[in-house]
Amino acid sequence: MESEEDSYEDIPCSTENRKPMEGLFHSHLEERVRPYIDLIDSLRLIGIEDDLALPTIAVIGDQSSGKSSVLEALSGVALPRGSGIVTRCPLELKLRKIRGGVYWRAIISYNDEYIEFDDPSLVERHVETAQNKLAGEGVGICDDLITLEIMAPDVCDLTLIDLPGIARVPVKGQPEDIGYQIKNLIRKYIERDETINLVVVPCNVDIATTEALKMAQEVDPEGKRTLAILTKPDLVDRGTERNVLDIVRNQVIPLSKGYVIVKCRGQKQIDDRISLADATRVERDFFRRHEFFSCLLYEEKATVQCLATKLTQDLVDHIKKSLPLLSEQIKKQLWDLRKDLSLCEPGPPLDPQKRKAFFIDTLTQFNDKVNRLVSGEVVNEDNLFILIRTEFKAWKNHLDGTKQSYHTTVQNVINDYDYKHRGRELPGFSDYNVFEMVVKRLVIELKVPAIDTLRVIRDIIQKQLSDVCKACFLNYPFLQCVAMNKIDNIQSKQEEKVEQRIWEQFEMEQLVYTQDGIYFKALNEMHPGEPDKPSEDNHASLDSRNKYPEMLQAYYEIVVQRLADQVPMLIRYFMLKESVQLLCSEMLALMDGANVMEVLREESDSSRHRVDMQNRVDRLTIAQEKLSNFV
Repeated sequence: MESEEDSYEDIPCSTENRKPMEGLFHSHLEERVRPYIDLIDSLRLIGIEDDLALPTIAVIGDQSSGKSSVLEALSGVALPRGSGIVTRCPLELKLRKIRGGVYWRAIISYNDEYIEFDDPSLVERHVETAQNKLAGEGVGICDDLITLEIMAPDVCDLTLIDLPGIARVPVKGQPEDIGYQIKNLIRKYIERDETINLVVVPCNVDIATTEALKMAQEVDPEGKRTLAILTKPDLVDRGTERNVLDIVRNQVIPLSKGYVIVKCRGQKQIDDRISLADATRVERDFFRRHEFFSCLLYEEKATVQCLATKLTQDLVDHIKKSLPLLSEQIKKQLWDLRKDLSLCEPGPPLDPQKRKAFFIDTLTQFNDKVNRLVSGEVVNEDNLFILIRTEFKAWKNHLDGTKQSYHTTVQNVINDYDYKHRGRELPGFSDYNVFEMVVKRLVIELKVPAIDTLRVIRDIIQKQLSDVCKACFLNYPFLQCVAMNKIDNIQSKQEEKVEQRIWEQFEMEQLVYTQDGIYFKALNEMHPGEPDKPSEDNHASLDSRNKYPEMLQAYYEIVVQRLADQVPMLIRYFMLKESVQLLCSEMLALMDGANVMEVLREESDSSRHRVDMQNRVDRLTIAQEKLSNFV
């Protein structure tokens, strides 16, 4: 009916002497409203809605109800338009009236994205990009919230959440249950007692049949927190204007918060590039000149300006009424959470500085425990030194067990020497090289068992260190992984070093050398103060053969004694003492430049539960402090 607007005459109403409200707010109203809206926005920003519902305005409507046009008129910027589902994610629209020379500024945020810009024409593109990232390209929907904050001198102070339009029948590319998905998403917002439901309904349809109003009535049957907006008054069929008046005047479907009728830009005005500011003037002129609706202008039930004022006043009143209940809910939740937290196993603090100190203390406790392990204290289920001593004793037993076979081998060599090696020399003049070679061959055979002992001890020590690691870093898988890798790397390098030392020890044993008193005592006991006395050939040969076994037996005792001590000492020093020193040093080095948040990341169910409770306590504590200035 836009073409007929000029034919309408001003019709006097009972409120004809009242002037229509010009502008959105008086300054004293702005000063009263702003703190309350900022309070709720700040609570929402810290994530308090994860713990309790906050007062808010949720905008709902059937598809093509004019919902986007209403939001555009309130915000002063163009939002995504089109057929089908345009709003595909909940859009939190924060409007901030600012002064001080700032013309226009906006911030859009979602997930980890945060984009600031100063060109109003970019809003539509940024919102579409955000929806595509969250809900995917196409016509799907998503529960993730997009926040668009607009700061300008010509907007009202208001925060509301735009929800997807209600679809009745899926179109190409949409899932069959798209209607169910959308209603589910809408219901999560509008069923909360803390939410004002702003229902957008076109004037040219039967209001009683609209899905949006039906949903609002289901969750708010008395209409105490529902406000309806009638759009597209220019499309009303002639003869039905008085029906629309009855609806606006709350005589058809009563709502405590009533109705407001608005006329936003139509598609033709958008195509003609009529600005939102000009559209506001056109809207006022439309109602002022309308044959039936002009009275609504003076009753303050028409125009976007009237809607903005009413919404803001309703929201602030709603916030004021909700604050005492919010305060009580926060108090109760804090009491319960702190009680539950006191029963939980303590974990790393959330504060960065305290978390760093906790990290240092955790590493220090680990180092202290492994050092106590080296000193012989029992820090695990099994006693490390009992296990090590058992293996060292097995090594000593093995050495002692070789004595008999060694002696037998030497005796056989001596018995066979005259027969196999004697030439023209007299009896008793045996070749030293032959016996030296026998000693070398028999001693070198002990090398493999020595390396085997090293391997067993390495496994024992590594398991003990790993057990300490698991106990100290039970809830920190990243730190546990780092420590386990360091243990393995250090043990591998130390094992290689010990193996080399053992090889060197056996290479030295090939020198067949001693100054040990055992050997010389045995030598003196065979011939106390007398030189050799060779007699007849057989007697001299027998005496010589008896002398060599005794001397070689004495020497082997020295070798066994050396190896029985030296191999365990090498293993214990390098595999335990030095390994732990290296481990402690490398663990302490993690303090420099480590990402403490990542290092102390917890993954157990109990730790996740504790962290969640601690986060809630922190959020609720901040919220309690903010509310204390209002309640």
